[in-house]
Amino acid sequence: MHQKDLAAIGSAAHELFQDFGRYGDEARLSSMKAAGGLRGEGFALGAALDHVAEHWIEQVQTLLDACAHISDHLRSTENQHAADESYIAGALSSISELDKGFDERKGG
Repeated sequence: MHQKDLAAIGSAAHELFQDFGRYGDEARLSSMKAAGGLRGEGFALGAALDHVAEHWIEQVQTLLDACAHISDHLRSTENQHAADESYIAGALSSISELDKGFDERKGG
């Protein structure tokens, strides 16, 4: 996987986090307002809608937590890959220097 791919997935998770947080809250507020209106008119459906809105909050939070986890994990993965690349480049550079020393010693 390339850094560009990881960045795109991380950006999508972050965008979903922001948008769903905002729209999810709007849906919750509208549902709770409707539930209050229905209850005020004596409809049993008001209590049921209020119950759904409460569970909606839990589901939204679960999705938001998952998006944050994905974004954090990808950031961590990106940093680890960069560190691995640096380590590998250093190791290869050291091997190259050793090869030069052996070549010089052998007279090559």
